[in-house]
Amino acid sequence: SSSSGSSASPVPNNYDSLEGGMIACGLGDCPLICCSHALPCLMLCPLPLSAQPFPTMSQLSAALGGIGGVSELEVEGLRPVNLLQERNILPPGPVPPPEPNLSTDLRKVNCSSDTFRCTLTNIPQTQALLNKAKLPLGLLLHPFRDLTQLPVITSNTIVRCRTCRTYINPFVSFLDQKRWKCNLCYRVNDVPDEFMYNPVTRSYGEPHKRPEVQNSTVEFIASSDYMLRPPQPAVYLFVLDVSHNAVETGYLNIFCQSLLENLDKLPGDTRTRVGFVTFDSTIHFYNLQDGLSQPQMLVVSDIDDVFIPTPDSLMVNLKESKELVKDLLNTLPAMFTHTRETHSALGPALQAAYKLMSPTGGRVSVFQTQLPTLGAGLLQSREDPNQRSSTKGVQHLGPATDFYKKLALDCSGQQIAVDLFLLSSQYSDLASLACMSKYSAGSIYYYPAFHRIHNLPLLGKFQKDLQRYLTRKIGFEAVMRIRCTKGLSIHTFHGNFFVRSTDLLSLANVNPDSGFAVQMSIDESLADTSLACFQAALLYTSSKGKRRIRVHTLCLPVVSQLSDVFAGADIQAITCLLANMAIDRAISSSLSDARDALVNAVVDSLTAYRNGVSGLQPAGLTAPAALRLFPLYVLALLKQKALRTGTSTRLDDRVFAMCEFKSQPLRHIMRMVHPDLFRVDNFSEQGALHLNNCVVPQPQLLQLTAEKLTREGAFLMDCGSVLYLWVGKSCSELFIRDVLGCPNHTSIPQNMTQIPDLDNPYSERMRTFLNWLQESRPFWPVLYVVKDDASAKISFFQHLVEDRTESAFSYYEFLLHIQQQMSK
Repeated sequence: SSSSGSSASPVPNNYDSLEGGMIACGLGDCPLICCSHALPCLMLCPLPLSAQPFPTMSQLSAALGGIGGVSELEVEGLRPVNLLQERNILPPGPVPPPEPNLSTDLRKVNCSSDTFRCTLTNIPQTQALLNKAKLPLGLLLHPFRDLTQLPVITSNTIVRCRTCRTYINPFVSFLDQKRWKCNLCYRVNDVPDEFMYNPVTRSYGEPHKRPEVQNSTVEFIASSDYMLRPPQPAVYLFVLDVSHNAVETGYLNIFCQSLLENLDKLPGDTRTRVGFVTFDSTIHFYNLQDGLSQPQMLVVSDIDDVFIPTPDSLMVNLKESKELVKDLLNTLPAMFTHTRETHSALGPALQAAYKLMSPTGGRVSVFQTQLPTLGAGLLQSREDPNQRSSTKGVQHLGPATDFYKKLALDCSGQQIAVDLFLLSSQYSDLASLACMSKYSAGSIYYYPAFHRIHNLPLLGKFQKDLQRYLTRKIGFEAVMRIRCTKGLSIHTFHGNFFVRSTDLLSLANVNPDSGFAVQMSIDESLADTSLACFQAALLYTSSKGKRRIRVHTLCLPVVSQLSDVFAGADIQAITCLLANMAIDRAISSSLSDARDALVNAVVDSLTAYRNGVSGLQPAGLTAPAALRLFPLYVLALLKQKALRTGTSTRLDDRVFAMCEFKSQPLRHIMRMVHPDLFRVDNFSEQGALHLNNCVVPQPQLLQLTAEKLTREGAFLMDCGSVLYLWVGKSCSELFIRDVLGCPNHTSIPQNMTQIPDLDNPYSERMRTFLNWLQESRPFWPVLYVVKDDASAKISFFQHLVEDRTESAFSYYEFLLHIQQQMSK
């Protein structure tokens, strides 16, 4: 099946149901015919209407025989939805994750869906049943996320199963006071004497009431058994591009200022160490040894055989050398102001960083502004700008050299993670550079066309990102293992890490903003159990030098009916896992293969539902309510920078979007895929949240179509890392004055990137809403006030995924395409 093109009959992208099964474009008097491909106002076309009525909920329940114990939510999940008829399938607010059909007691102690989600909240009993449903089975994890409450357990004995090493958790069963049965491998274990005492209640003889058995997320203070060496200190090395290109962007001033402001907030203790390396065509080291009157610069010009000039004085104790560090940060920007050096020896600089950090491990932060041009790891431009809009294949999604991957694996072996900040206005081959972070468990930040004067939105984002990056929690020398119930197995991991063994991920650093995904299969029948469990254990060294183990346990019911599998589908988790799989397919095979596979995933699962839950489907395109957003989300994925064709997309932009899909937690991925759109000029108290003496408006979510926009309104689109505030030409002057601080629409500046702090109720309500949106994410989004500024306006309209573009279906056309594929 083809996933793009416009071979379907041309139907309007905005429609309302009319009498007699006709549809009309909703753009009659709309001022927003914003694209060159706008369609004639009233194109009429027959709608395939159902020939028989949909069953009622009671008929549905009866027809599903044998699910007497199933919750109303699950029956609702199976309600047939005719997608060609039901236009408003978005819920009014955020899409909630499905609630597993567990007893109240188990539900209370189950792991938070923000930490651990499974694509299917009803686990199929066999691989054959899973295959029949045509849905992917996998987990999405956010294991080190910031938590407001975390039970920390200090105990001489960490109780684990003697066979499979599962940590004791709320889903084990106590046979009596002396024995417990593992919920993953079913071995019966002895309860240690120390475990009989409950430190919370200070009582004896109630092991089932201990905090480990009452909480599905806990953190253990680990003993020396969990250490291969003494815990390392927090060690930070900053590797900075100081070529002419870098100096021109002005990033160095911002970086040095930010680090100066946050120096005392770097996670660590009295052992924390820091170091600095700068590079252009040569490598510059800085001696910051306590006792010197000023920092000493040491230049190594032999980039083919990099050596460390004074190994003992380049990584220094921050507490002892703080004044010298401050001196260096104050003088560094001016040192290279008049440089004429245009070359970039990034590879040799990274080799130097590896040698410097190998004795301890730690974090390397690399700031790069161009293609590396000298020494090991040098790269050539591979992008053909004429191919950016290609509808065929996209070349060069993989690395040009294995230098950066090999270096990353060496770093990982020495517990070094490399984070990359790419601030580039030209093609820099991110596909190659990203390997240094992918395989060392690092993070990637990307600021295309960064300039401290000419690109104020990105400047603000870079400053906020740096502040978060420098001060957020960090774990060093970490490993993570995921265990699951006997009969289930994990076969593919997604994220930034090195796979040390079949189920052990090596994470030189772990941070609270990274997500992971895994694919699973069912190797043996689960017929003998009613519950399946999954446990992620993350062993790490805190910035204070403590060895800790964070453990998350998730419990889900096992089912034998196909209808139950569909009823428990978690469509957002499915979308995120499929996105990860599609990125892998695009790199290993081709972009068109990846796109076809996504379309086939929708076709196959809806066909399986139609054929497997038989006798319930009228004509039309029918999905169970649990999967009603599946076609919409897949269409949105196909229009994403990572996977789109036919729309001009810079290669580095595409690769960065792919990196984000592979390393971000579910919430962020979903905002990228299907942004939230709200009308914000008419907030009401209806449904508002009351938090900390503030009233937070809760406007209704709108469909991503120009049909929902009006000249008279103002609309906020939340894309995760970017917020767009689109202000209509006839928007109320009261809103423009009280919220934007401008007298009228024409006076709104083109480059407005923040909402002013004005003393009036409208402004306060808007800022409260924006702050509430931003609280739920770890990084600061860029805000663009969209008026007639071409670039922001184009980006805004590209996110209206339900509308047709020159190279992609509208949502309605896509549904017809799916229906056509299903009837083949």
